[in-house]
Amino acid sequence: MPISRRTGGTAAIVGALGLTLVALAYPAMLGVQTTSDSPTRIIADTRYGPLTEADRDFVVKVRSAGLWEYPLGELAMVKGSTPEMKEAGKHLVVGHAGLDELCRKIAPQLGITLPNQATPQQQQFVATSQAASGRQFDTTAANIMRVTHGQIFPTIAKIRATTKNTLVRQLADLANDTVLDHITVLEKTGAVDFDQVLFQQTTPPKLPKEQLTPPPPAPGTPLVVLTPRPDLDVNTVSPTPGPAIG
Repeated sequence: MPISRRTGGTAAIVGALGLTLVALAYPAMLGVQTTSDSPTRIIADTRYGPLTEADRDFVVKVRSAGLWEYPLGELAMVKGSTPEMKEAGKHLVVGHAGLDELCRKIAPQLGITLPNQATPQQQQFVATSQAASGRQFDTTAANIMRVTHGQIFPTIAKIRATTKNTLVRQLADLANDTVLDHITVLEKTGAVDFDQVLFQQTTPPKLPKEQLTPPPPAPGTPLVVLTPRPDLDVNTVSPTPGPAIG
């Protein structure tokens, strides 16, 4: 049976996306590797409760996520080929600005050093998306981000359920709402390939540590601030699910 031009084009896009994500080895835990085999080890006793390695790594992961998803959200606002993709971009920008503000607030109180750059792998995600255009941009960016958000979602729940630190708990609460909102708006774009995303979420390959770890900031370097955007009137803490399919 002959293949229509539309079907062939869709297959080509999905195939190309698959190769892109395989080449990037798609993300594990938002692309930040756990720095120790003892995540429950207490590394500091703070006035807000004990701080474990898992707690510290979670704060760093949230910060690192914003350093690539915020600029990718800005790209989506410009390059998105549909209103839904542009709307997803707004949610990414607003959501990560809020998370970043909280990370920068609690990190000094917990003695955590925050990165100023995303991991090499995460930076490549942005570059790969930026190189695409039109509907291919939508497909590439939406699927990369849906994989990363799907992977971090269980981690947020585990941190929220186990941490004894009230500031980390506060960040986990906000991250849970924000990531759920981002998953929801990405799915509303119609560009997510759920079978592919599920496979990539559950079978992440191992990459060298240097690809998965954000570089440390130079001593004395001011923290990069993800600019709040009150001009973008979106709610990122109460996502509205898409329409039911009967």
